[in-house]
Amino acid sequence: MTGLIIGCKVAQPIAEKSQNLQEDMVLAVNKKPPELQEKIVGIDSVAEKKAAINPLRDTISIIGVGDIMMGTNFPSEDYLPPNNGADLWQDVKDTLRQADITFGNLEGVILNDGGEQKKCRNPDVCYLFRTPVSYASNLVDAGFDIMSLANNHAGDFGDTGRESTMGVLDSLGILYAGILGSPPTIFEKEELKIGFAAFAPNKGTESIHQHDRVKEIITGLDSVVDIVIVSFHAGAEGAEHQHITRETETYYGENRGNVYEIARIMIDAGADVVFGHGPHVTRGIDIYKNRFITYSLGNFCTFGRFSLIGPKGIAPIIKIFTNREGEFLYGDIIPIKQIGRGQPIIDRNHEVQAILSQLTKEDFPENGIVIGDSGRISYIEN
Repeated sequence: MTGLIIGCKVAQPIAEKSQNLQEDMVLAVNKKPPELQEKIVGIDSVAEKKAAINPLRDTISIIGVGDIMMGTNFPSEDYLPPNNGADLWQDVKDTLRQADITFGNLEGVILNDGGEQKKCRNPDVCYLFRTPVSYASNLVDAGFDIMSLANNHAGDFGDTGRESTMGVLDSLGILYAGILGSPPTIFEKEELKIGFAAFAPNKGTESIHQHDRVKEIITGLDSVVDIVIVSFHAGAEGAEHQHITRETETYYGENRGNVYEIARIMIDAGADVVFGHGPHVTRGIDIYKNRFITYSLGNFCTFGRFSLIGPKGIAPIIKIFTNREGEFLYGDIIPIKQIGRGQPIIDRNHEVQAILSQLTKEDFPENGIVIGDSGRISYIEN
């Protein structure tokens, strides 16, 4: 990672935290455990390559990708890829490294065995993901800096799974947010303080439905950092749900939120970049108050247990550029598709690019967003 990460996440019940969230944020900035710094600084090749690519400048680059599940040993090890999953990343990792900050949504838990299995209301549509610990180093090699744990699979194996996931990511120097009891992340990049928070409609995560809490967390971050990145897991799933309705969405009886509304609540509270995921398909791009929103980044690297039919098997790597205040400048779409049982490769046919362009035009005709033939995202403020 390019800059020295100085956030420190110590799991604790929300009730035991300070009532003043801004004080919590300041404490998080000032905690710099030497043993964690040594681990992070020692991540050799990726950090060095990013440092060489990104000297201090006025433009900050941020990559966002969608759902990541590198294989599961539950219910069978037959759902694991060979070589600890390292081969899954061969075609995309160089691209993922080419940003100051790289984000993804981690589906499932990082745990070798055991845990408390989630009980599902509808077993016919229930999947549990448990990725072995040895696979997690692939995320470092691929250049990930921050991960969302706010989704419906973070609790697949109870508190044992959550604690193992957070402990493994801590040991690797990958920052995360979204689990109840774990504060938002604050770190440093390009001599800027960056804040990261994540939300979902699921038990054990920071809820997208508690709007006052969403505002409190984001406003608290905004008061002590320069750029705030926010992730949400929301919206109905599947190919028939690619459009933004601007209304509350439900899926199998669950309230999945009004993503159009929640993105604006987040930006009004101080968010600068909003990355959405959850529907397992790509959704359109939006700009609000010169801040970037993507409502769903689709399935990115999902081996063995995800449907990859049609639009579920293609997705974007979205790389955006902001100024040092977080205002959107321009972006690029790098299209991927998943092959085999779930391996992302660069899509030379640019299929998701055309879909993104069409969805954006249809869902946000009032915005001056243009997606060019090269995948360049530009914006003319109205």
